Amino acid sequence: MNTLLHALFGALRHHRWLRWLSCAFIFTSLGNGLTQVVFLGLLLDWNTSGSLLTLAWLFATLPGFAGSLLGEKLCQRFSPFAVLIVAEVAGLLALLFPLAALHFHSVSALLMVQSMEALLGGMSWPALTLLFKRGLTQAELPAATCLENIIFASQVLLGTGVGVMLYQEVSPGVLLAFDAASFAGSLLMLRLAGGAFAAPHGDAFAEGTPPPALRWRTLKPAQKRALLMLPALAAVGAPAMSLLPALAQQISPSDATGLALPLLFARSMGQLCGPLLLKKEQLPRYASQNRILLSCLSIFLLAYGVVPFLTGLQTLASGMIFIAHVASNIVFAVGTFGILHHFQTASIAEASGKAWRWQMISGACFTCITALVAARLGATGAFYTVSGCALVLVAILALRYQK
Repeated sequence: MNTLLHALFGALRHHRWLRWLSCAFIFTSLGNGLTQVVFLGLLLDWNTSGSLLTLAWLFATLPGFAGSLLGEKLCQRFSPFAVLIVAEVAGLLALLFPLAALHFHSVSALLMVQSMEALLGGMSWPALTLLFKRGLTQAELPAATCLENIIFASQVLLGTGVGVMLYQEVSPGVLLAFDAASFAGSLLMLRLAGGAFAAPHGDAFAEGTPPPALRWRTLKPAQKRALLMLPALAAVGAPAMSLLPALAQQISPSDATGLALPLLFARSMGQLCGPLLLKKEQLPRYASQNRILLSCLSIFLLAYGVVPFLTGLQTLASGMIFIAHVASNIVFAVGTFGILHHFQTASIAEASGKAWRWQMISGACFTCITALVAARLGATGAFYTVSGCALVLVAILALRYQK
């Protein structure tokens, strides 16, 4: 079966720069996942309110808007590898925030590290997408889709897996030291990847020359749909993901940390496994179909919807979270492939930047709405209300821009 994983292995065999780039991002993801464990663990240990836990998701997404704008502009002037290296250096310096949070017992400093990660993630996204478009052939783009999902999932899969085991055994400072070491290793591998990079075809424009601007009214329906798929996923998924810590508090008030961290790990396992179930030949067809989009989003909501009723059943709750994110990351894989497939090299950085910003706006808006509704209806009521309305809105947009 020619799955996305097989496509990725084939591309890794042919491109040495891609092997170094993959290792660099896995290293960074390992460290970032450890920081996420420190962040969530400290917030829960400090008995932070459910409303603030929900808003923490906002701090972890909204700065990505500014980051993607910055990354898009930098890609016009500098090598994508240079942009990624700058982001890694800034990420290393950002570890000063959780250190300050530990020293001063400051929730604000913890939220700042979330904001910095979102900023740098948004900054890296256009550069990473541009590298894939320049360095891979059209037939190899499914491999890029698979790699993006592995990068996305390994941040919490690897980091959280290690962090959950170590959080109660070692101090948060030790976990942050491991994070710093991962950034240093990633910087070295990015330098090696840059030295080995070779594009299979010439660039559509010289660096320093602004690419042609994208205008919504001139885009083809398939391009519009590709740009809207990730924001649609954010609209439906943000309420559930922002409420995950609060749901853990509701299900297990006496041991919220012990429940939330395994749920976070199950989430990332689903994020990793979902795209690997797809065949690479299916991606163009799925990108144009409403059935796969709405079915996966519905499965996501149904799986999350039963979690509040699984009090005392941690294993079953983790299974539901896993199923939910298998479904959601099939949508993520199809959305990222759509952008790579439907936009030319000259406009790929701007297109991916727009999709990232719209995803951040969508997630931020629905997170704010969720926080307001949760204050009146509770975490469970907010999830059902906001996510249900979001799914209806996504269905309307999917029908409007169906190919």
